[in-house]
Amino acid sequence: MDFTEKTLDQTYHFRGKIMSARVDNIELPNGKPAIREVCEHVGGVGILPIDENGNVILVRQFRYPYKEVIYEIPAGKLDHGAENIEDCGRRELKEETGFTAKNMIKLGEVYPSPGFLNEIVYLYAATGLTAGEMSPDEDEFVEHVRMPFAEFEAKIASDEIRDAKTVMAAYRARLNGLIG
Repeated sequence: MDFTEKTLDQTYHFRGKIMSARVDNIELPNGKPAIREVCEHVGGVGILPIDENGNVILVRQFRYPYKEVIYEIPAGKLDHGAENIEDCGRRELKEETGFTAKNMIKLGEVYPSPGFLNEIVYLYAATGLTAGEMSPDEDEFVEHVRMPFAEFEAKIASDEIRDAKTVMAAYRARLNGLIG
């Protein structure tokens, strides 16, 4: 069966720097009309830093939509498609943790919420780390936290870490044999 939905028209209701919101009139595979609400996002990169001892380096920061401080991997948005994906990852790693990486290992791509959002998050593991100075954006207040991978997984299992890209990076790192 062909599951493709045909776009008939699109109406934008908001256009911002990192996302836009629109409503599409579509035709379903059975020929009936429907509406889709879509949030367009520039996309981003998330990096799971793993040190020589198998520890991960996470960041803690306040996330306004949830009104709480959360653990997550260093990450950031792409510069509207003009920025190389790996370069974005290296930049965000340096800004948010101070670390640079000798190796960037692709962990794949994830769709955070495909029911309404077209964002793609590109995941990497970073190894061969060298410490340096953090340089967060002026509106970014973060601290980095180093923890053993077992503790990281325990925080995921206990629901202390809920960020989707972070959970997926842990899973993909384990699947790719990056953790002993």
